[in-house]
Amino acid sequence: MSEAIAIPSAASAPLSAEVLKARQLGQIAVEMPGATAVFRRLKLDFCCGGNVPLAAACEAKELDVDTISTELLRLDRRTAAPEADAPGVLIDHILKRYHEVHRQQLPELIRMARRVEAVHRENPDCPTGLSVVLEEMESELLDHMNKEETILFPILRQGGSPFAGGPIAVMRMEHTSHGEQIARLLAMTQDATPPAGACTTWRALYAGIEQLVNDLMEHIHLENNRLFVQFEATH
Repeated sequence: MSEAIAIPSAASAPLSAEVLKARQLGQIAVEMPGATAVFRRLKLDFCCGGNVPLAAACEAKELDVDTISTELLRLDRRTAAPEADAPGVLIDHILKRYHEVHRQQLPELIRMARRVEAVHRENPDCPTGLSVVLEEMESELLDHMNKEETILFPILRQGGSPFAGGPIAVMRMEHTSHGEQIARLLAMTQDATPPAGACTTWRALYAGIEQLVNDLMEHIHLENNRLFVQFEATH
């Protein structure tokens, strides 16, 4: 793994394909959680070769930079929640914006955590055990989302039932457990703040954890405070 790559304060610049093509692989890996999975699949070295701009890296590998930049731009997930509280609309948004995204986020975070723990095990700042915590979180979250998709959400799409309160109560309890896992993740990673001199993979890992935490908190808020309350008040 290489030393940390200096990243300019361009994160607030308008994100476009042309801007992305000029950015270094390491910069993209840190600023765009999920990009590491794309780079790994394409065998683009974002760590030791992270100082290379995306366009140059693609040219060297004879890859279509336009196709790749389009794929990377899809990782920009700043999608606002729908204004309407119609259950079907909220559920569709939750499934696409959160359930699909969590299923993509966690395997890559687990892979990077294992890598960081193996390479930096002698570093006192190394988050030893982080991969295990993420694996436990993935298992619980996948089970939770499956129960919503197969049991609760179909009931709510049909307007609810006198029996909806039971599954909702279970989901709320599991949300509380997810909140405890979030606190554990943040404690292990110093609030997702990489240490000075952290390599690109370590920084990308913590950027991904920060996004996971933010996404999961927004996900839980949307269900608890906008979706579930509609049926708890009625039944």
